[in-house]
Amino acid sequence: MRVVALLAAAAAAAVAAPALAQPTPPSAQQPAAEPVTVIHAGTLLAVPGEAPRRQQSIVVRGRRIAEVRDAYVELPGARIVDLRDSVVMPGLIDMHVHFDGLDDRLQARLQAPFRDYEDEAYTALLNARRTLLAGFTTVRDLGGEERTVMSLRDAIEAGQFAGPSIVAAGSMVSVSGGHGDVNGLNRDLTGLYEPRATNTCNGADDCRRAVREQISLGAEVIKFAATGGVLSNVPGGLNQQMMADEMRAVVETARSFGRRVAAHAHGVDGINAALEAGVDSIEHGTFTNDRTFELYRRTGAYYVPTLLAPAAALADGERGALTAAQMAKAREAAGNAERSFARAVREGVNIAFGTDSGVSRHGDNAQEFALMVRNGMSPAAAIRSATVGAATLLGRADRIGTIEPGKDADIVAVDGDPLADVRELEDVDFVMRHGRVHLLGGERQLTEVD
Repeated sequence: MRVVALLAAAAAAAVAAPALAQPTPPSAQQPAAEPVTVIHAGTLLAVPGEAPRRQQSIVVRGRRIAEVRDAYVELPGARIVDLRDSVVMPGLIDMHVHFDGLDDRLQARLQAPFRDYEDEAYTALLNARRTLLAGFTTVRDLGGEERTVMSLRDAIEAGQFAGPSIVAAGSMVSVSGGHGDVNGLNRDLTGLYEPRATNTCNGADDCRRAVREQISLGAEVIKFAATGGVLSNVPGGLNQQMMADEMRAVVETARSFGRRVAAHAHGVDGINAALEAGVDSIEHGTFTNDRTFELYRRTGAYYVPTLLAPAAALADGERGALTAAQMAKAREAAGNAERSFARAVREGVNIAFGTDSGVSRHGDNAQEFALMVRNGMSPAAAIRSATVGAATLLGRADRIGTIEPGKDADIVAVDGDPLADVRELEDVDFVMRHGRVHLLGGERQLTEVD
């Protein structure tokens, strides 16, 4: 009986023991509080194209903007970022980059036989970081080795590496023999590469297959080559290469998967056919006519001008980095892109900022702004094209492009006034992406992902 009594007493004591003696199960632990940052903005371009605001506070909780207040405020426990002498605006968006590949085209050609996928992946990572530190918090990668850019996109989004948000196309859908196909190689190398080129197609049905192949690899947007391209080693100019029925098949198939479509297009015949097929954007848009601008207005499609690319390609050619076929097309394109852009501004075409970085140097993206302004666009409109306009074309205007509550905390700042001198954007002093500060006072801020 005594033993039974002792056991009963021990059981009662265990039941009555304070709850603090028991470990808290992981599911019952309180989540860590989201970090709070308050940015004091001397001048705020909350919605580029609208009037600037003075002496504003942006309250960031975690990765999102929580509030925008009309005075400088401080919150208990919040980090204060003093940008009272700066112009603060949404993170910039570049709608046309290529992250894998060396910036130096001559070195890229010399080293190509020795570089493998892993080399390209590390190069892409460095290009992405350089682009982020230049103030571009979102990009659209419009052509590269599929798994390289998709893996980079996912790693950045998971917070493993520093870089911009990436909307990736994978490989460009192209017709056999055209821009984007395997070309200019000897028969042995062609025999190795061609069977793996699932992005090439012939005829409408085959082009549907090529689109589905890219989507199966993770493409969020589809890009196709409507015309020849400067950097493909194919003589024959920049005219239309993909037929109208093939373009319609690409667009219809992409739409069935909820994807938007970008058309690489230089020659006017290919531009007009792509617009008639229903694309969302024309990339480069080098040669135009009256019909082109009628189609832009009727369809509402965007024009992504990439004015940096022609000059960069010509410079490469002058130092021996291009083949004869490439150089001929670089000369053909030179100057025409700027003339088409100037008319597009006059005609009121929807324009979204894009550089074709990878042809020009990564990190120099903001040099595009000066070319846009030189050819008739106001600084305010140029900035809007890289924020509100680009976010709209991406279908992400509910998340990025302006500084408003509920949107991603993608924010940049410069010391000078970019509305007076747009070249101020070539030297940003502050970069925040998803609430994490990567550049402050022009100095890189190391984080756990660096």
